[in-house]
Amino acid sequence: MSHCLYSNPTFSATSPICFTPTTTIILYIEHDSPPSLRLYNTNNNNNTMRLSKRHFSPLSLCLSVFSSGFRFPGKFQAQRRFLNSSAAGASQLCFKSSMEEHRASALSEGVVQFHNVGSRDGCEAPHKWSSPGGGKKIDLKKQIFCNRSLNMRNIIAVGFDMDYTLAQYKSETFESLAYEGTVRKLVYDLGYPSELLEWTFDWNYMVRGLVLDKKRGNILKMDRHKYVKVAYHGFRELSKDDKVDIYGSSLIQDSFDEPDYALIDTLFSLAEAYLFAQLVDFKDNNPEKIPKDVDYARMYKDVRAAVDLCHRDGTLKQMVAKEPNRYINEDITIVPLIKMIRDSGRSTFLVTNSLWDYTNIVMNFLCGGRTVHGPHTCNFDWLQYFDVVITGSAKPGFFHEESRANLFEVEPQSGMLINTDNGTPMPQVGDPSPKILLNSKDKGCRVFQGGNVGHLHSLLSIESSSQVLYVGDHIYGDILRSKKVLGWRTMLVVPELEKEVELLWELRDMRKKLILMRNERDSVEDKIHHLNWSLKFEDVNENDKQETLSALKDLESKRDQVRLSHQQAQRENHQKFHKVWGQLMKTGYQSSRFANQVERFACLYTSQVSNLRLYSPDKYYRPSEDFMSHEFHLLPLE
Repeated sequence: MSHCLYSNPTFSATSPICFTPTTTIILYIEHDSPPSLRLYNTNNNNNTMRLSKRHFSPLSLCLSVFSSGFRFPGKFQAQRRFLNSSAAGASQLCFKSSMEEHRASALSEGVVQFHNVGSRDGCEAPHKWSSPGGGKKIDLKKQIFCNRSLNMRNIIAVGFDMDYTLAQYKSETFESLAYEGTVRKLVYDLGYPSELLEWTFDWNYMVRGLVLDKKRGNILKMDRHKYVKVAYHGFRELSKDDKVDIYGSSLIQDSFDEPDYALIDTLFSLAEAYLFAQLVDFKDNNPEKIPKDVDYARMYKDVRAAVDLCHRDGTLKQMVAKEPNRYINEDITIVPLIKMIRDSGRSTFLVTNSLWDYTNIVMNFLCGGRTVHGPHTCNFDWLQYFDVVITGSAKPGFFHEESRANLFEVEPQSGMLINTDNGTPMPQVGDPSPKILLNSKDKGCRVFQGGNVGHLHSLLSIESSSQVLYVGDHIYGDILRSKKVLGWRTMLVVPELEKEVELLWELRDMRKKLILMRNERDSVEDKIHHLNWSLKFEDVNENDKQETLSALKDLESKRDQVRLSHQQAQRENHQKFHKVWGQLMKTGYQSSRFANQVERFACLYTSQVSNLRLYSPDKYYRPSEDFMSHEFHLLPLE
C-alpha cells in the first residue's frame, strides 16, 4: 500500500508522489533565486518535484513551523540536517516512513504536514530563539534574570546539577515520599511514638529561605539585614513582642547559622522542616510522650539522621526508579537545550551528588523517556549529550581544589569503579581488565565518581574558572561555593519564580495602592509631629492651643485608621503569595534573606533550566540598573 500526494493548488504537481512503507523521502529547500524545493524518493530517484517561486511561499511556511503540529500521514521519524549553505545552498529534511500502523490515514486536502516527534524520537525541535517566530518577547515566567553581566561568548563549558535542576521533582509525590520514609525511620529506628505514623504532610506549607532555630523550636523568615519578620514556634505564630525579645539583639542578627540554626535553602529540605514543626508542637502538647532529655535541637538532629537513613538504604531512590514519571516532571526540552549548547561549540558536563546507578535512571527518563521496568529499558544514549559526567561528587566539598578526594572512572555497563590518575585509567594489579580500560578510553563521554574541581578543569581543558557557567538549584551546595570559592559563573534555578512573577503582575495595582497608603501614613504622621512640636516649643494662646489639640486628635484618629488599613492591605498582599510566609523574595518592603543570597551569588536566575533554550547561546546578559532609595522616589510607578 502507498500514500500519494496528488496535485493541488498548493503544490501544482502534475503527477502524484507516492509513499510506500519503505519509502525514504529527502526534501531539499534550495536557497537560490527563485527558491525551490525538490523531493527525492530514494526508491526511485526520478520521482522529483520542483516548485516555482509563486508556489514556494505557502510550503516554506509549512516547513518553517513543522514542529508546531504539521504532520505527514502515518508514523514518520524525522531528522533535520543543516548543510553548509555555501557548499550546498540547501537545507535537507529526511523523512523515513513506516506506514503499516496507519494504513487508514490520508492526506487532508493534499497539505503536507510534519509531525512534532519531539526530542525523544531523535528529532531536534527548532530552537525558539532562532526559529521564524523567535525574537519576540519571552513570557515573564520563562525569562532569565541577570544580577551580573555575563557574556556567553566567554563561556566554553556549561555544567548542570541533576536533582531539582535538570530533574524537577513533583513536590506532592516526591516530598511526600521523603516525609513518609523519614517518619518510619523515626518510629522504627529511633524509637519515637507510633502516633507519628498517622501524621500527614502538607507539601504547600514550607518554602525555601527559612531558618530553623534548633534550640528554641522556631521557624523564621527574615529580611536581607537579618531582621526576623515572620516567626513561628512549631505552627504557632510568635507575636511582635516575642520576636523582638528573642531576636531583637544586634548580636543575634550577626548569627543565624550553624550549629544553632539550620538553613532551608533547597527543596529537598521542605519535608524535614515541616516534620520538625510537627515534632515541636507534639512535644509542647504531649511532654510525657517525649523523654525529658530530648529537646528541640535533639529532635532536629534525629530528623536529619532519619533522612540520612532513607538515603543510605535506598528507600527513596528505589521508589523513584520504579516509577520516575510519578515523581519527576517530564521535560522534552532538555535534550534540545543541551544540543543547542553543544552545537554552539561549548562543552557540557554534569556534576551530581547522586551515584551512577540512580543518575543513569533519572537521565534515561529525562532524555529518552526510558524507565527500569517500562517498555524501553535504560541504556546509555543520554551520555552523548555530555563531555564529562561526575557522580558522587560530594558537593560543596567538590568545589575545593585542595580536596584530596580520589577520582574513579565508572564503567557504565557494570558500574565498576576504575582507579585513575587525574582521569587517566590505571591498570589494576593482577587483573588489568584491558577490555574495560580500552572501552573507557574510546567513549565520547566519560563518567567518573568523586574527585574535585581540579580534575574537572583538567578533563575539559579549562584554563580559567570564569569560562564555566554552572546551573544548579541549591544556593549553598551549588551556587555559593562555586561562585565564592572558584569564580565560576552561576545560574540558579528557582521553580517557585513562575508563580511569584505571575502574582506580581496580577497584583501590580495592589503594589501601587500600598505605596500610596504608605505615603499617606507618612504624611499624617509628619503633621502630627509638627503639631506636637509647635505645642511644646511655640507660644500659643489658649484658644489656638485648643484648636491645635482638636486638630491633633483628628489627625491621630486618622493615623490609626490609615495604619490599620495599611497593615490589613499588607497582610492581604502577603497572603496572596503564601498564607504563612508571604512572598518568596520579600519580607514587607525589604528583600528576603533568600533574595539577598540569590542577588549576591547567582549571576543569572530563572524558573527552569530549559529557559536557556529561549535565548541565543551567545547572548550578552546585562543586569537592570540598580537604584538607591533617593533614586527610586524620583521614578514613576509605571
